[in-house]
Amino acid sequence: MSDNLPDDLRPVPAEQLYRSSELTAVAFGTTDDLDAFDGLLGQERAEEALSLGLGVAGNGYNIFAHGPNAGDKARQVRRILAARAADRPPAFDWCYIYNFENENKPLHLRLPAGRGARLRQDLDAFASEVQSVLAAAFESEEYQTRRQGLEQQSEGEQQQGLEAVQEKAQQRGLRLIRTPMGFIFAPVRDGEVVAPQELQNLSEDEQESIQKAIEELQEELQQLMRQEPGRQRHLAQHVRELDHEFADLAVRDLIGDLKQRYAGEDAVLAHLEAIQADVIEHARALVESGGRAGGQVQVMAQQQRENILERYRVNVLVSSEEGDGAPVVYEDNPNYQNLIGRVEYQSQFGALTTSFGLIRGGALHRANGGYLVLDARKVLMQPYAWEALKRALSARVLVIESPGQALGLISTSSLEPEPIPLDVKVVLLGERQVYALLEELDPEFPELFKVQADFGATPERTPEQQALYARYVAHLARRQELRPLDRGAVARVLEHSARLTGDSRKLTAQTRVIADLMREADHLGRGRGDGPTTAEDVQRAIRARAHRADRIREELQEQVLRGTMRIATEGSRVGQINGLAVLQTAELAFGRPSRITARTRLGDGHILDIEREVELGGPLHSKGVMILSGYLKAHYAPETPLSLSASLVFEQSYGAVDGDSASSAELYALLSAIAEVPLRQCLAVTGSVNQLGEIQAIGGVNEKVEGFFDLCAARGLTGEQGVLIPSANLEHLMLDERVVDACREGRFHIWAVDTVDQGMEQLTGLAMGERDDQGAYPEGTLNARVEERLRHLADVRRSFQKSGDDAEGEGNGP
Repeated sequence: MSDNLPDDLRPVPAEQLYRSSELTAVAFGTTDDLDAFDGLLGQERAEEALSLGLGVAGNGYNIFAHGPNAGDKARQVRRILAARAADRPPAFDWCYIYNFENENKPLHLRLPAGRGARLRQDLDAFASEVQSVLAAAFESEEYQTRRQGLEQQSEGEQQQGLEAVQEKAQQRGLRLIRTPMGFIFAPVRDGEVVAPQELQNLSEDEQESIQKAIEELQEELQQLMRQEPGRQRHLAQHVRELDHEFADLAVRDLIGDLKQRYAGEDAVLAHLEAIQADVIEHARALVESGGRAGGQVQVMAQQQRENILERYRVNVLVSSEEGDGAPVVYEDNPNYQNLIGRVEYQSQFGALTTSFGLIRGGALHRANGGYLVLDARKVLMQPYAWEALKRALSARVLVIESPGQALGLISTSSLEPEPIPLDVKVVLLGERQVYALLEELDPEFPELFKVQADFGATPERTPEQQALYARYVAHLARRQELRPLDRGAVARVLEHSARLTGDSRKLTAQTRVIADLMREADHLGRGRGDGPTTAEDVQRAIRARAHRADRIREELQEQVLRGTMRIATEGSRVGQINGLAVLQTAELAFGRPSRITARTRLGDGHILDIEREVELGGPLHSKGVMILSGYLKAHYAPETPLSLSASLVFEQSYGAVDGDSASSAELYALLSAIAEVPLRQCLAVTGSVNQLGEIQAIGGVNEKVEGFFDLCAARGLTGEQGVLIPSANLEHLMLDERVVDACREGRFHIWAVDTVDQGMEQLTGLAMGERDDQGAYPEGTLNARVEERLRHLADVRRSFQKSGDDAEGEGNGP
């Protein structure tokens, strides 16, 4: 039958079914001969966007990099950022220090790269030395002598007062006696204290005189005792001044050395001044052990010393090394605290306490002065993280606070670290859908992420691009420590890359899949000994990957071969055709033939889409069915009502159906049912159709062709079987070698069609026919049969309508 067809309906030559990679633009034997390329393949647009976003210093010029292949995209973005960061000065070190004026509001320090760690070491050493220095000062002979002098002077003043009272007591026949209960006055006779029994033997006048003298002296003694607290305070003040004097002398050299080391760092010098003043103020607490008071008091004294010494240390939030360049940070878990930092707590004597030393930085702190890379989806999935990121970028400061504080839900007292100025470029990685949703739903997003870097998935398969791709394959082989690939293996990798895109003129940028394929080919190739990886190894790896994910396809085909699912591959049927669909599993896409049937009868021009009626058909499929009605009306009944009702269905389809790639098959089945002309079941059809009868390109053409080929091959190739595809899909063909070989040998065929007429002629073996000058189709042609049937249905409909009108008229007569 095919021999009588016009040239434009000849089968597609085998040479057009698969585009080989010649690699004419590069000469090499194996990948060891190639210079490795670790750049972006065909991503000039994305590179320009990244360059703009990284170069503009204005607010909001952060970047959203969207496109497929998240892992490789992240690696390439980080590589570009690392190259850019290497030319920038290193970021500042950021530290938090104790605020001696308000301990709840720690202060930040900004230091040149590397100086933060050095300051921490220096102040740790200072905190370790200051106790011993103070202890030595307070144990010195000069200090002890001067302190003893102060104490003796104070005690002398007290003694002078007591001696004056004692002298007055003696003049009145009394003696001042010190007892455990305090001072008392007792009468004296002949130099001896009068016993209480003897005192009672005295006359009342003598007893009254003694009592009066005691009361007067007691009042004077009380006045002297009331002066004792003041004297003690005066002594304590002098001792404190002495402590300050010696503490100042003790730490002056330590602080002086640090001041010289950090000359020019005004903030550090001010902090050192505050430390010096605080050491002088708390010098005694730093050297007292509390050992005499017992274990618990001693522990508390030790804890007090530790708390005081902690003030003098530095909490280095971010430390850089001089010469490292700007930081490039990727945060894999961008929750709220990992982004903006946190304040930690520790248990102390049964209570939770915190301090400036427990402030922890986040990814924004580490990236400050450089670049931060985040996965957009992960940020959006973490509670409050997205809002915190936007707030930091808008205000250009980093405020460390808990989510409860940020939302105003917690009013308890806590640390309020001084906000740190923020200078960072953020690069978000995500899918195009995420970018579109953020742009539509978040009004702040376009202001904060003004640059989109669009990473395309399919660079052009030009000779130059293939040469670059070969160099990238060489890079992957070396990075994964694989054996070199020979020229044929590289060509096969590139061909498979094109196959993954579904377009023979494109290459995939999803290099993770290519890297996995190379690794598996290397593993399979090692079984045959040494030598480079060959095209055969790559092909075996491709087959193995497909086989691992092929169970569902095999089970579906088994159902067809056993007759459970009805798909005919021989004979002819009216209103029945083989359509082709693509099913997608986690790792494999494969074609699946489906029987499509059409039934027609007299009606009002309505085409019933059964899939839509049972809510299995999607909107795109429904659109395709509606186009069929427009085609029929415009092509066959432009001036008369279409008196036809038809139903279309995917037989034995139990899942959702969407897309318009079966619309041409549905139209073929519908025309067959109208004209009552059988269609060849040895053929399968794919392609969408428009109202003009033109066949349009569809996706998954390779999988669809191979799906029908596998069924025909399992039943036995007869040389009559084949697939009709849109001519627009010819450049997408990258068919399996089994299909190509069968087509080359004439055991299977692929036809490319542009119009419905071409497809119907191939499916029926009959000419469609064209209207003559009188607007009539040649007799016996398919178009004539369709038109004749539609006219017949129209006549029948008119006769029914006339019969109904006549019956109505007779019913209304006299």
